[in-house]
Amino acid sequence: MIPLARLMTMAATVLSLSCSPALAGPTAQINIPSTDAKALKEVAVNISNYARLSDAPDAGGSLYNVGVVTGLLPWERLKLEAGVDYTTTGTGSKADTHPFSFNVKLATVENAVANGSPAFAVGMYNLGTYDKPEIKDGISTRQNIAYLLAAKTLPLVGRLTCGGYYGSERALATPANTKRNNSGILVSWDRTITELSDKLWLGVEYMGGNNPNGEMSFAGSWAFSKQVALLVGMVIFNPFYRLSPADNGAIPGGKPAITTQLTINLP
Repeated sequence: MIPLARLMTMAATVLSLSCSPALAGPTAQINIPSTDAKALKEVAVNISNYARLSDAPDAGGSLYNVGVVTGLLPWERLKLEAGVDYTTTGTGSKADTHPFSFNVKLATVENAVANGSPAFAVGMYNLGTYDKPEIKDGISTRQNIAYLLAAKTLPLVGRLTCGGYYGSERALATPANTKRNNSGILVSWDRTITELSDKLWLGVEYMGGNNPNGEMSFAGSWAFSKQVALLVGMVIFNPFYRLSPADNGAIPGGKPAITTQLTINLP
């Protein structure tokens, strides 16, 4: 598992900003949080980009992100991390004028609570700085997503993680659903493929909710050293979403994207 920064707010080319994904960056799987957290004085820098596989008008924009996360507690079994992300679409959009978001996470390792117990994590992310969706061309970067996760590593299978989240109804609204789509499940599988190399990691994740952040992702990463790793993956937004007339043919989050994420762990 490697630490990853993720998305904040990005604008679709001709869609309302509320239809575009907006995530930020704690230590993560691919995009969703994991139960991993940084130890005291550990610092990770992540440089990410999300490139659309389509140039259709409803595809959504590409995105570029730089995030930093650091550990704040000295204990091995209980960890606290906090981070900040700078995100831009490079288009001069409304979201680009409010590029910063913040995140925080408290996590335990497996077996910390009791022998055989899973790892747990609770935290918040997408803590943005702007919230005026009611004005003309307005947006909100304050998704304020709170989450709870549990994870267990099984022999041969790998690590299974499940949990849920709850965020701002205003910020997660879509044209088809302005209410009640601000919560959902978080599930993932990940494993270091030691049969081939202890540098190779694979992961799959799903975030429900039918909001702009909903997605399913598949990725692999390669650790060039203890300090540097590169992840490459595909993000499919809301793969089970059923379009309604209010969506105007556009899925919340937009068309699929390829993500590359370079993580640098500072000594």
